[in-house]
Amino acid sequence: MAALGQLDELTEDVEKQEPAPKRGLLLSVLVGVVGVAGSAALVASTVAVVVQVPAAGRAAGIAVLLGAALLAERYPVPMLALGSGGVSLAAVFIVAVGYLYGWAPAALVACATRGVFEVVQRRPLDRLVYNCSTYALAGGVAGLAATVAPQQRWVGWLIVDVLLGSTAFYVVDVVLIATVIAVATKERVRAVLDGAVRSTASVFAIMFTVSLMLDVLWQRQPVLSAALLGPCLAIALYQRSASRERRAMELALTDPLTELGNYRAFQVRLEELLNEADERRVPVSLCVLDLDDFKLINDRHGHQAGDRALASIAACLRQDGEAFRLGGDELALLLPDCSEETASQIAGRVVERIAAGQSGRTVSTTVSAGVATYPGTAVDRSQLVRAADRALYTAKASGRNAVRVFRPDAVEFSERRIAAQIDRRSRLAAASCLAEALEARDAYTGDHSQAVAHLAFRLALQLDLSSEDAELLRLAGRVHDLGKLAIAEELLRKQEALTDHERRTIQTHSEIGFRMLSALGIEPVARWVRHHHERWDGTGYPDGLRGEEIPIGSRILAVADAYQAMTSTRTYQDSIPAEQALAELERCAHTQFDPLVVHALEHLLVPEQAPERDETVAVA
Repeated sequence: MAALGQLDELTEDVEKQEPAPKRGLLLSVLVGVVGVAGSAALVASTVAVVVQVPAAGRAAGIAVLLGAALLAERYPVPMLALGSGGVSLAAVFIVAVGYLYGWAPAALVACATRGVFEVVQRRPLDRLVYNCSTYALAGGVAGLAATVAPQQRWVGWLIVDVLLGSTAFYVVDVVLIATVIAVATKERVRAVLDGAVRSTASVFAIMFTVSLMLDVLWQRQPVLSAALLGPCLAIALYQRSASRERRAMELALTDPLTELGNYRAFQVRLEELLNEADERRVPVSLCVLDLDDFKLINDRHGHQAGDRALASIAACLRQDGEAFRLGGDELALLLPDCSEETASQIAGRVVERIAAGQSGRTVSTTVSAGVATYPGTAVDRSQLVRAADRALYTAKASGRNAVRVFRPDAVEFSERRIAAQIDRRSRLAAASCLAEALEARDAYTGDHSQAVAHLAFRLALQLDLSSEDAELLRLAGRVHDLGKLAIAEELLRKQEALTDHERRTIQTHSEIGFRMLSALGIEPVARWVRHHHERWDGTGYPDGLRGEEIPIGSRILAVADAYQAMTSTRTYQDSIPAEQALAELERCAHTQFDPLVVHALEHLLVPEQAPERDETVAVA
């Protein structure tokens, strides 16, 4: 609120959301009307003061109260209910001027109080006009309201006058500020007004109480008003300390990236809701969400893009329930007083809204969700989180971008599928260990395999292969030369020309690698490794496959292997520049290499130089 030190924070947000030239005709009309009304009030108050020049004592009193108002506006008192804002007690002194000296000095003091800081802070002209006009109108109306009661020496009328003046200032200030914010942000005026009143009701009580004390002391002897300095300082110091503690507590319970509650806050709130559910016999539902293919987003677009995706999805969650980030890409919604059916519907809307909101984005993602309700079937309070997690695994296993409600039987079936996936991951981990053994044997071979793996992964994404195939190709790149573990190191390092027998021996490495990987049961990696030396024209080895008979993974490995070999220094050849390597790959397209994969590599490394082609991906 303007008089309560909140105008800066609120209007600052408005300016960031929508620049002044684009706020529309309605906002311009509102600023114009309030500006004209404020200007009229200033002119009228100025004329009234000039016509009846105040005596020296009255002028000095007005000046003192103006100075106090400026100090109060400059150093607002922090209030927990107002977040990062604070309470400016300037309204206390403005209302006092109105009660003690009339509406005209009150309007002038109010306008000067706000105007000084608007000018010093170099606010835009429209904002300066609106804020100063709001203060002038609030001050003038407060001065008029503070003199409605009969001017008698009964304390009851004093209380009525100060209450009317404080209320008038508060109402005018809140209504005008809430209206301009609602118009600028396209929110309903009633909603903004309701939020403003809720957050500043205690502030109004402080303003009225201090104003009453000030008027009583001032009438008795102006110098006694200095006695208010102690209580005001005590309030300020206490509120600053409490505000710092509150901010520290909020930071400890808030995830800095998404600004949602963190895991600690989730645990505290969940325990509160579970206790409430037991006491009131009402349900509480938990929806756990997980981003689909989040690792792929980080790999393809970088961690900053992943962070932006998380933040945008977190914003979607705030519309339903109490949202938290549990860690990594896992989020949660607590839904108090929600049955299982209602929670499932809410989760479905969230998943659909997130998917719909990704259209047109450079980085798009979806989420899967699991829902569990307490009390519910086979769910006690200690198992609610585990039940929701198990439902989430079911959603992931069923194709992702889906919602599943916890059902013990369905989860058991899904967990068997997940167990099979874990077994497969274990076999893939064993293959990765073999790759590490190969890398440990020869530093060059290790560096080369890592480079091939990285390039093959990027090529897979460039060719729009699935994230799973891209990860398998990364592994295949690491183990594509695994069969060389069975080849004598002297032969591999030989710099002289190879004999036919030696060449055939080295060529067996792809079949040896295939047999080693087949024993682990990790298709299609084994098949890709077997055929990564096949040629597009059918003259490669070991099976002489031709064209699209060669698996797409093998074709990608062939291009990545050749490019990295040409651009790296080896014992029997020097490296060549990347441009020359690309030219060689282009020359050998349609004979040794798949032209589509070569074209993808050109787009990947030099996208601005890659020509347009009408070719499609054929996955074998």
